[in-house]
Amino acid sequence: MKIIFPKFDKWGMPLVGLAAAVYFIMEARKPLRPRTRPKPERLLINGSVAAAALPALRLLLVPGMYAAGRWAEKQNFGLLAWLRLPTWLRYAIGFLLLDYTNYLWHVLLHKSDVLWRFHQVHHSDLDLDLSTAWRFHIGENIASVPYRGAAIALMGAPSSLVLFYEVIFEACTAFHHANWQLPYPVERRLNQVLVTPRMHGIHHSIVAQETNSNFSVIFSWWDRLHQSLRLNVPQQKVVIGVPAYRDPKEQTPKKLFWLPFTAIRPWQLPDGTVPERDEKTKYSSTHLCP
Repeated sequence: MKIIFPKFDKWGMPLVGLAAAVYFIMEARKPLRPRTRPKPERLLINGSVAAAALPALRLLLVPGMYAAGRWAEKQNFGLLAWLRLPTWLRYAIGFLLLDYTNYLWHVLLHKSDVLWRFHQVHHSDLDLDLSTAWRFHIGENIASVPYRGAAIALMGAPSSLVLFYEVIFEACTAFHHANWQLPYPVERRLNQVLVTPRMHGIHHSIVAQETNSNFSVIFSWWDRLHQSLRLNVPQQKVVIGVPAYRDPKEQTPKKLFWLPFTAIRPWQLPDGTVPERDEKTKYSSTHLCP
């Protein structure tokens, strides 16, 4: 299986790194939400989790997705091949389908108890910022290989498009996890098309109805289509994390690695209360709050 992609590694990943550097600077200058834990502590924890997960992404997931695309091309297999579309239209529709299947995968991560065991490592972060964008358990990255590979083969996405999409996917994931306070009018307009920090911040709330919303990765359209969009929570009222994991002592890299292999805790705070949103604070669900 091919694992070396010169353009992807020489141009794609450095561009993602440059974008991440901009987000890192901007979230320090104009934070969206106040931090609850020391930044060095979280960088060490999230960096340790990412150090195990990123090799799986680069050496297994990316090659696996590329191989699925190459196989579909050689076999003339998949929806896009069967439709016999012009090249530009095949790539445009393929990009949208790649993003839509990732929306469905994200929903599955929340609905499946097995997959949630791994995905809650990402959600249990007590703050949300750029470092959270790579805080994924290695098991989640491995589990995504068969799903994303099968989706690519079935749609017949060209292998070059798969690599291009992955660059945009990683850059957008970093963007909407960043704790960056964009000017509200700008973000509100941008959110009509793309997932933004305010939108994704709600997805990381300890309130269950908010966590189970805003699953889109690049385009916000999929949440609008499936009515899983929730924009009605002011950012200063969002509490980040999973309610059962509020103790910073449980945030060590070792405990986070073993978290998927422990019993799933009920969605409640340590004192037994279930986080809910006071109805009086609700805004229109289709309008992004400041």
